[in-house]
Amino acid sequence: MMLYHGSESIIEKPVYGKGKTRNDYGRGFYCTQDMDLAREWAVDEHRDGFVNTYEIDLSKLRVLDLNSDNYCVLHWITMLLHNRSFELDSPLSREAYRYLTENFSVDVSNIDVIKGYRADDSYFSYAQDFINGVISVAQLNRAMHLGSLGEQLMLRSKKAFSSIVFSDSEGVSSHIWFAKKVARDRAARQAYYNMSKEAYIKGDLYMIRIIDEEVKQDDERLR
Repeated sequence: MMLYHGSESIIEKPVYGKGKTRNDYGRGFYCTQDMDLAREWAVDEHRDGFVNTYEIDLSKLRVLDLNSDNYCVLHWITMLLHNRSFELDSPLSREAYRYLTENFSVDVSNIDVIKGYRADDSYFSYAQDFINGVISVAQLNRAMHLGSLGEQLMLRSKKAFSSIVFSDSEGVSSHIWFAKKVARDRAARQAYYNMSKEAYIKGDLYMIRIIDEEVKQDDERLR
């Protein structure tokens, strides 16, 4: 498999144990299979960057795929709750945190690679709205595909880091790719704004109903 990592520098050998702890899936090395997405990650408004290309064989690694049929979007949300900083400023959001972490947490202690949605600012705001009971599971699932959402892979174990092989790098122009990054985010936010104007959808699973009915992982309504 080819993987791409957007950065302000060339990274020929990713270092195990480095990186921020408050990223989506915790500390690790984040990559994508989408070259254009990596180009967007590589730049800031006034800074060019690089896309680093790697090869990796996943066949001997333990991969947790949060987008597989074994999991639902609530597993992804709960992963974010463990690692990102949510605003839990209402009784519902605090109870949502308790319920989700008790019922939808995934053990990653023996996992080498995690694969799932990326939570850029716009997508993180959808997760926050769900926790606060603003949107339902069905709406959240639709929102996660707004703005051409991509997947990310996070290498988290020493074995995964030893399996990745640097192949090449290319320079990325901020002048071109920062504008594309902004346009992607703007499209996602506008599509979500249009969707969020929907009225309350009777029968949909909102956070308060999930708690009250004690909905569990095997509930078909979550798929």
